[in-house]
Amino acid sequence: MEKMILVINPGSTSTKLGLYKGLDEVFVENISHDAEELKDYKNITDQQDLRLSYILDFLEEKGVELDHLSAVVGRGGLLKSIPGGTYEVNEKMIEDLNKGVQGEHASNLGGILAKSIADKVNIPSYIVDPVVVDELHDVARLSGLPELERASIFHALNQKAVARKYAEDKDEEYENLNLIVAHLGGGISVGIHNNGKVIDVNNALSGEGPFSPNRSGGLPSFDLFEMCYDEDYSYEDIKKKLVGKGGVVAYLGTNDMIEVEDRVEDGDEKAELVFKAMAYQTSKEIASLAPVTNGEIDAIILTGGIAYSDYFVDKIKNSVEFIAPLVTYPGEEELKALAAGAKRVLNGEEEAKVYN
Repeated sequence: MEKMILVINPGSTSTKLGLYKGLDEVFVENISHDAEELKDYKNITDQQDLRLSYILDFLEEKGVELDHLSAVVGRGGLLKSIPGGTYEVNEKMIEDLNKGVQGEHASNLGGILAKSIADKVNIPSYIVDPVVVDELHDVARLSGLPELERASIFHALNQKAVARKYAEDKDEEYENLNLIVAHLGGGISVGIHNNGKVIDVNNALSGEGPFSPNRSGGLPSFDLFEMCYDEDYSYEDIKKKLVGKGGVVAYLGTNDMIEVEDRVEDGDEKAELVFKAMAYQTSKEIASLAPVTNGEIDAIILTGGIAYSDYFVDKIKNSVEFIAPLVTYPGEEELKALAAGAKRVLNGEEEAKVYN
């Protein structure tokens, strides 16, 4: 009998739930939270009791009995840097999620909520491939300044999920392939997957790699330095320019890529230039990873919301397909990817890792 797995993916003003029988979706629901209700909480993890009550009430309305579940899995948060895989939620993890050891983010609630529910019926709780997955080779850590070591923060959950999906489709083992995977969303991360590990990837959060719908990507260092010391800009202003108000939204006033593509089709030359430039930078980032495995690349994979754009995909394909065949897995199935990680452990295909 297929195991029932509850999946929790907290967002800033919502909590997305999924119930899976094996990997078959029973339901997916997005529980919205009133911003006014949330604003009184100083830290994101202070919201855990409120969100837990919403989840339990919803499950009761749906007739979901907790003792019918085999596991609960939550989106991993900003923990210490760890290798990829499925981790059982333990007290050390809860402590670090509450502290926000690498920052505060809604996803920090994922493991906390998963354990709160799982402990009620004495079943395991997990997180899978959080954004802080770090499998970098030592040579990839050096930035050029000893004080500024490169960090691995990227769309690990979706990147690894589509890499595994590609391997399954090709009747191969993920651990036997060399793949370049580009997640194309609000941020863009491009990683080289070598024998099941992401040994180099741009930090999609803090100013590496291509610009994206709302992030600046890499910038000219001296010019950025001068901007930081300009009295017209505060610390928060600069931070917003890097993440939130950088990239496409800085050039075009929108981060809606469907709108941008419509503008291109309507003859907007500036929109076309920006769209092409983002594809150009993404292509360069992809190509820059080919030497990491001496040019031995089995496939290039594009995923994320922008991978639905034939225009954008074609621009990249024309630039990089000389390296390896290009395939697309548009969108992202984060809930299913979380369920799959838990299922691998429950079925004995993989051993749960220990966070310490």
